[in-house]
Amino acid sequence: AGIVWSLLQKGYTVSSGFDILYYGNIPNGSGLSSSASIEVATAYALSKVFDFTISNVDIAKLSQFSENEFNQVNCGIMDQFAVSMGKADHAIYLDTATLEYRYAPIKLDKEKIVIMNTCKRRELGDSKYNVRRTECQEALKRLQEAVQIESLGDLTIEEFEAKKDVISDAVLIKRAKHAVYENQRTIKAVKALEDKDLTLFGQLMVQSHDSLRDDYEVTGVELDTLVEETLKCDGVIGARMTGAGFGGCAVSIVKDDCVQEVIQTVGENYKDRIGYAAEFYVVSVGSGPKEL
Repeated sequence: AGIVWSLLQKGYTVSSGFDILYYGNIPNGSGLSSSASIEVATAYALSKVFDFTISNVDIAKLSQFSENEFNQVNCGIMDQFAVSMGKADHAIYLDTATLEYRYAPIKLDKEKIVIMNTCKRRELGDSKYNVRRTECQEALKRLQEAVQIESLGDLTIEEFEAKKDVISDAVLIKRAKHAVYENQRTIKAVKALEDKDLTLFGQLMVQSHDSLRDDYEVTGVELDTLVEETLKCDGVIGARMTGAGFGGCAVSIVKDDCVQEVIQTVGENYKDRIGYAAEFYVVSVGSGPKEL
């Protein structure tokens, strides 16, 4: 309903009612963009059924608009953009402020991506996503009194460390630190992919999780347990939480011949520590929407 409403708001023609049957294998409420996938698939399908032209970038924008204005969820555009603009065997390097993007190759010859689901449900609407966003906005506002920036991502690590004391709140400093450092990690991660340096990429994944745990504080015992137990295993190149946190999933890169042992070992240790089972999915990097 939100996508149809959004299409009409934006001047597209949906001239009749319709029935849609969805088939999907993305777990609901797991932080793997199941909502964004439904939104993008719906907008793309309706563009074919009702014969209107809309670019994949505009589908991503429309899907975010639907979340923000119809569902009243204060989400960004990253999930919708990743689903709509996906390219097989590539990551997307996206500036969400400008929507400038480029693709970086993910070359996995002898490795697999393993998604690990805590099986603790989370909803963006009731997580601390909005709280963290507000905290970052307040930190930015205070920093802007000392330095000319539009966003936290405009700061280098050195600039942040030199100016962070003007924030004058320990919690807000930690939130801003995560945003600044994560932005720099992302830049390094893209270069690592382009250089085919999977080892460095994996190290950056771990650093990212540590920052999400310690500075941004959005992981929780379930995600931390999955990542900790995964990193103890042989053949693991990197692991980190994904999504908004507080449950949902972690993502790891594991050498081919270690995948089954990692799944078994981590699964057993997670159940022992948390009390219920995790789920594991071995996945590949796919492309955006298309007609079958």
